[in-house]
Parts: sequence; C-alpha cells; structure tokens
Amino acid sequence: MKGATVPDNRSAMGAGSNGPLRWGFHRVGLVLLPNRLAQPVNPALLRHAEKRAESAQNQVADHITAFSGSMLFVYLHIIWFGCWIGFGVEDYPFGLLTMIVSLEAIFLSTFVMISQNRADARRQVIADQQWKTVQEEDKQNDELLDLSRQILSLTKEVRSLAGPDGGTGLAPSKKPAE
Repeated sequence: MKGATVPDNRSAMGAGSNGPLRWGFHRVGLVLLPNRLAQPVNPALLRHAEKRAESAQNQVADHITAFSGSMLFVYLHIIWFGCWIGFGVEDYPFGLLTMIVSLEAIFLSTFVMISQNRADARRQVIADQQWKTVQEEDKQNDELLDLSRQILSLTKEVRSLAGPDGGTGLAPSKKPAE
C-alpha cells in the first residue's frame, strides 16, 4: 500500500510515520526527548512506584532528574552558552554566566542525590522482597524435611512389622548347597 503509515513504538512521542517530513520529526524526537524507563515488573517495585507517585514532590524531582539526564538538556546548554558568548551578553570572564552555572550545578547535584536515594530505596524494596521469599522458602524446606523424616520413620515401621520376608508370607529363599 502506498502512503500507508506504520506506527513505531520506539518513539517517546507515541507514534511515528513513514512520511518524509514526519520521519524527520520522529527522529529528532528520539534524540531530544528523554528516554523513558520501562515500568517495573516486580510487584514489590510496582507498589513502591505507586506509593512514590502519590507525592507531588517526588513527581517533580523525577521529571527534573529525567530532563537533566537527557541529551535535550545538553543541547539546550550548548545553545545557551553559544548564544551567551556569541551575542556578547557580557564580557570575558563571564562572571554572571559562571554564577548561574554554579547555582545550576548546586541544584543538579541535589537532584543527583535524590536520584541515588530513589535507586537505594528501590534496591531496598527488592532486597526486602527477596528476604521475605528466602524466609518463606526456608519455612517450606523445614516442612518438607519434617515430612521426609515422617515418611522415613513410617517406612521403617512398616518394614519392621512386615517381618523378614517383607510381608509376602513366603519363606526367604535359600541358596542351594554346592
């Protein structure tokens, strides 16, 4: 079919197209927009993400962290610094630009720490879930060992009650004399 469009699920914008103009915008969107992380599969992480999403502060911090860790952030800074220097907003040594960038670095380092704390919280959720699983498996193993011991003792008891012929009623076979 000529002129048909095929959606592309790789896009952070939602869908792409095979048309030449839309294809270009689609590619630019893939480069500029921050990558979205896949949704967690672990049920404990899903519960943690839902609980975290309840706070507006956490949502703002997540969006800022996602944006500041994207290539769009880098490209905007390249354009900003280039224009600042190119249009001669201030003379060398760029004191105001230095101060602005220093303040930005202070705030971004805070968001890096927030991101690390979030990653630590996720690791703790996973570790707690794994510990619970290990505890449950240990309890199940103990129950299985108890059942195995009971089966062994019952088997020994049945054999002892059966007698030397194994409960068949036949005398044990004797080897012929040579």
